[in-house]
Amino acid sequence: MAAQKLNAGDKLPSITVPKLGGGEITLGAPQGANDWQMVVVYRGKHCPICTRYLGEINDALTDLNALGIDVVAVSADPEEKAREQISIVNPDYAVGYELSVEQMHELGLYVSHPRSEQETDRPFAEPGLFVINADGALQVTDISNAPFARPNLTSLVMGLGFIRNPENNYPIRGTLNQADGKKSETA
Repeated sequence: MAAQKLNAGDKLPSITVPKLGGGEITLGAPQGANDWQMVVVYRGKHCPICTRYLGEINDALTDLNALGIDVVAVSADPEEKAREQISIVNPDYAVGYELSVEQMHELGLYVSHPRSEQETDRPFAEPGLFVINADGALQVTDISNAPFARPNLTSLVMGLGFIRNPENNYPIRGTLNQADGKKSETA
Protein backbone atom coordinates (compact mmCIF):
# COMPACT_ATOMS: atom_id res chain seq x y z
CA MET A 1 0.00 0.00 0.00
CA ALA A 2 1.51 3.31 -1.04
CA ALA A 3 1.06 6.32 1.22
CA GLN A 4 -1.04 9.20 -0.06
CA LYS A 5 0.42 12.50 1.04
CA LEU A 6 -1.97 14.72 2.98
CA ASN A 7 -2.58 18.14 1.48
CA ALA A 8 -2.32 21.38 3.40
CA GLY A 9 -5.79 22.20 4.66
CA ASP A 10 -6.90 18.54 4.79
CA LYS A 11 -8.37 17.08 7.95
CA LEU A 12 -6.00 14.74 9.77
CA PRO A 13 -7.27 11.15 9.58
CA SER A 14 -8.86 9.99 12.83
CA ILE A 15 -6.16 7.89 14.46
CA THR A 16 -6.08 6.72 18.06
CA VAL A 17 -3.06 5.03 19.65
CA PRO A 18 -2.25 3.78 23.16
CA LYS A 19 -0.62 6.37 25.42
CA LEU A 20 2.36 5.77 27.68
CA GLY A 21 1.09 5.88 31.25
CA GLY A 22 -2.38 4.64 30.24
CA GLY A 23 -5.29 5.73 28.14
CA GLU A 24 -5.22 6.74 24.50
CA ILE A 25 -4.21 9.64 22.28
CA THR A 26 -6.36 10.76 19.38
CA LEU A 27 -4.10 12.51 16.90
CA GLY A 28 -5.37 15.96 15.97
CA ALA A 29 -7.51 16.35 19.11
CA PRO A 30 -5.88 19.05 21.29
CA GLN A 31 -5.99 18.62 25.06
CA GLY A 32 -6.46 21.10 27.88
CA ALA A 33 -6.87 24.78 27.07
CA ASN A 34 -5.10 24.38 23.73
CA ASP A 35 -7.07 24.67 20.49
CA TRP A 36 -4.28 23.51 18.13
CA GLN A 37 -2.15 20.38 18.23
CA MET A 38 1.32 19.49 16.97
CA VAL A 39 1.70 15.79 16.22
CA VAL A 40 5.30 14.58 16.00
CA VAL A 41 5.90 11.16 14.49
CA TYR A 42 9.34 9.80 15.38
CA ARG A 43 11.18 6.70 14.20
CA GLY A 44 11.56 4.92 17.55
CA LYS A 45 14.02 3.82 20.20
CA HIS A 46 16.64 2.80 17.64
CA CYS A 47 17.04 6.45 16.56
CA PRO A 48 19.32 8.67 18.71
CA ILE A 49 18.43 11.68 16.54
CA CYS A 50 14.79 11.13 17.55
CA THR A 51 15.71 11.09 21.23
CA ARG A 52 17.51 14.42 20.85
CA TYR A 53 14.61 15.94 18.85
CA LEU A 54 12.06 14.77 21.43
CA GLY A 55 14.13 16.57 24.08
CA GLU A 56 14.23 19.73 21.95
CA ILE A 57 10.45 19.57 21.63
CA ASN A 58 10.19 19.37 25.41
CA ASP A 59 12.42 22.47 25.65
CA ALA A 60 10.05 24.32 23.26
CA LEU A 61 6.87 23.06 24.96
CA THR A 62 6.28 26.15 27.13
CA ASP A 63 6.43 28.39 24.06
CA LEU A 64 4.16 26.08 22.07
CA ASN A 65 1.62 25.87 24.90
CA ALA A 66 1.70 29.68 25.23
CA LEU A 67 0.58 29.76 21.58
CA GLY A 68 -2.31 27.40 22.40
CA ILE A 69 -0.60 24.39 20.82
CA ASP A 70 -0.81 20.98 22.46
CA VAL A 71 2.00 18.54 21.60
CA VAL A 72 1.94 14.76 21.23
CA ALA A 73 4.55 12.36 19.88
CA VAL A 74 4.04 8.86 18.52
CA SER A 75 6.05 5.97 17.08
CA ALA A 76 5.54 2.38 15.95
CA ASP A 77 7.51 1.07 18.91
CA PRO A 78 5.82 -1.32 21.32
CA GLU A 79 5.18 -0.01 24.82
CA GLU A 80 8.40 -1.33 26.38
CA LYS A 81 10.70 0.23 23.76
CA ALA A 82 8.74 3.50 23.81
CA ARG A 83 8.96 3.65 27.61
CA GLU A 84 12.74 3.03 27.55
CA GLN A 85 13.38 5.82 25.04
CA ILE A 86 10.99 8.28 26.64
CA SER A 87 12.53 7.68 30.08
CA ILE A 88 15.65 9.40 28.71
CA VAL A 89 13.66 12.47 27.59
CA ASN A 90 11.06 12.67 30.40
CA PRO A 91 8.76 14.87 28.29
CA ASP A 92 5.91 16.96 29.64
CA TYR A 93 3.78 16.04 26.61
CA ALA A 94 1.86 12.85 25.83
CA VAL A 95 3.57 10.03 23.94
CA GLY A 96 1.78 7.33 21.98
CA TYR A 97 3.07 4.02 20.71
CA GLU A 98 2.19 1.12 18.37
CA LEU A 99 1.40 3.27 15.34
CA SER A 100 0.53 0.67 12.69
CA VAL A 101 1.85 0.61 9.12
CA GLU A 102 -1.71 1.26 7.93
CA GLN A 103 -1.90 4.36 10.17
CA MET A 104 1.50 5.52 8.91
CA HIS A 105 0.18 5.31 5.36
CA GLU A 106 -3.01 7.16 6.34
CA LEU A 107 -0.78 10.00 7.53
CA GLY A 108 1.17 9.95 4.26
CA LEU A 109 4.43 9.06 6.00
CA TYR A 110 7.43 7.33 4.53
CA VAL A 111 7.76 3.85 6.02
CA SER A 112 11.03 1.93 6.28
CA HIS A 113 12.03 -1.64 7.00
CA PRO A 114 14.76 -2.10 9.58
CA ARG A 115 18.26 -2.51 8.17
CA SER A 116 18.94 -5.27 10.69
CA GLU A 117 17.49 -6.93 13.78
CA GLN A 118 19.83 -4.75 15.84
CA GLU A 119 18.07 -1.63 14.53
CA THR A 120 14.51 -2.72 15.32
CA ASP A 121 12.11 -5.60 14.74
CA ARG A 122 9.34 -3.96 12.70
CA PRO A 123 8.65 -1.41 9.96
CA PHE A 124 8.70 2.15 11.28
CA ALA A 125 7.66 5.62 10.19
CA GLU A 126 10.22 8.15 9.10
CA PRO A 127 9.79 11.60 10.72
CA GLY A 128 6.61 13.57 10.29
CA LEU A 129 5.28 16.72 11.92
CA PHE A 130 1.70 17.96 11.61
CA VAL A 131 0.23 21.13 13.09
CA ILE A 132 -3.55 20.95 13.20
CA ASN A 133 -5.49 24.20 13.66
CA ALA A 134 -8.70 24.84 15.63
CA ASP A 135 -10.79 23.81 12.61
CA GLY A 136 -9.03 20.42 12.53
CA ALA A 137 -7.21 21.29 9.30
CA LEU A 138 -3.51 20.76 8.55
CA GLN A 139 -2.00 24.21 8.98
CA VAL A 140 1.63 23.05 8.70
CA THR A 141 3.00 19.69 7.59
CA ASP A 142 6.52 18.34 7.25
CA ILE A 143 7.27 14.80 6.13
CA SER A 144 10.77 13.40 5.69
CA ASN A 145 12.26 10.16 4.50
CA ALA A 146 15.41 10.51 6.63
CA PRO A 147 16.03 11.00 10.35
CA PHE A 148 18.22 14.07 9.96
CA ALA A 149 15.74 16.18 7.96
CA ARG A 150 13.33 17.78 10.44
CA PRO A 151 12.01 21.29 11.07
CA ASN A 152 14.14 23.58 13.20
CA LEU A 153 12.04 24.08 16.32
CA THR A 154 13.12 27.67 16.96
CA SER A 155 12.01 28.66 13.46
CA LEU A 156 8.84 26.58 13.76
CA VAL A 157 7.79 28.21 17.05
CA MET A 158 8.52 31.67 15.62
CA GLY A 159 6.47 30.89 12.50
CA LEU A 160 3.58 29.44 14.47
CA GLY A 161 3.56 32.59 16.61
CA PHE A 162 3.24 34.64 13.42
CA ILE A 163 0.46 32.40 12.09
CA ARG A 164 -1.46 32.48 15.38
CA ASN A 165 -1.37 36.29 15.57
CA PRO A 166 -4.85 37.36 14.34
CA GLU A 167 -3.44 40.64 12.99
CA ASN A 168 -1.46 38.69 10.39
CA ASN A 169 -4.51 36.85 8.96
CA TYR A 170 -2.10 34.17 7.72
CA PRO A 171 -3.79 31.48 5.59
CA ILE A 172 -2.90 27.84 5.17
CA ARG A 173 -0.14 27.85 2.56
CA GLY A 174 0.34 25.40 -0.31
CA THR A 175 -3.31 24.97 -1.24
CA LEU A 176 -3.07 25.82 -4.95
CA ASN A 177 -4.21 22.79 -6.92
CA GLN A 178 -1.51 22.32 -9.54
CA ALA A 179 -3.83 20.48 -11.92
CA ASP A 180 -6.16 23.42 -12.52
CA GLY A 181 -4.45 26.37 -10.84
CA LYS A 182 -7.35 26.87 -8.42
CA LYS A 183 -7.35 26.87 -4.65
CA SER A 184 -8.25 23.42 -3.34
CA GLU A 185 -11.64 22.90 -1.79
CA THR A 186 -10.11 21.82 1.52
CA ALA A 187 -8.52 25.18 2.26
